[in-house]
Amino acid sequence: MRIVIAEDDLLLREGVAMLLRAEGVDVLAAVANAEDFLAAVDEHAPDLAIVDVRMPPTHTDEGIVAAVEARRRQPGLAVLVLSAYVEQAFATDLFTDGGAGLGYLLKERVGRVEEFLDALHRVVDGGTAIDPEVVAQLLTRGRPDNRLERLSTREREVLALMAEGLGNGAIAERLVVTDGAVHKHIRNIFAKLDLSPADRADRRVTAVLHYLRGQAAGSRPAGR
Repeated sequence: MRIVIAEDDLLLREGVAMLLRAEGVDVLAAVANAEDFLAAVDEHAPDLAIVDVRMPPTHTDEGIVAAVEARRRQPGLAVLVLSAYVEQAFATDLFTDGGAGLGYLLKERVGRVEEFLDALHRVVDGGTAIDPEVVAQLLTRGRPDNRLERLSTREREVLALMAEGLGNGAIAERLVVTDGAVHKHIRNIFAKLDLSPADRADRRVTAVLHYLRGQAAGSRPAGR
């Protein structure tokens, strides 16, 4: 796994780099701002970019903007965004880019090494890794998309766990149900969201992105 890191906090940047190198990950560059990040992506063509949301000079959304630009320059680039706290509108900015290989985690997850590494591998493999806190807050928002209203309570629970990046077995364990029941719920989710088996896109990823966009639609600040 070849990685570029963009994080303006020196201790966190070097800490993540040391952690990943100790796990045998090839850290190609660790930079402190969006401009250097994009230059590193152009130079190294990494498999994955780990990007802080807020970076110099304004410490607002430079990381998200740079991540979207990096995926434009290198289609298919996996991106894992780190944030100090839940910023739903910024997360939605990234996910409206579409496609697979995207993650959004709170920085506190880095200390949970196994979970953090698992999220990296899921994202690099084309899946999603959404922080449970982001998912939990999205669940409290209004639901403007009528197709999401078609889902039962259990189906919404399954979809929320899918958004975290859990596989069928992990979902079954979390909800204390059988794998077969999870498979049935996911099949129903696909049907209710009008996701056809003939679709070329990964239906699991599409369902998660649809869910995130729909849940966060009412949380975007004015002017964004």
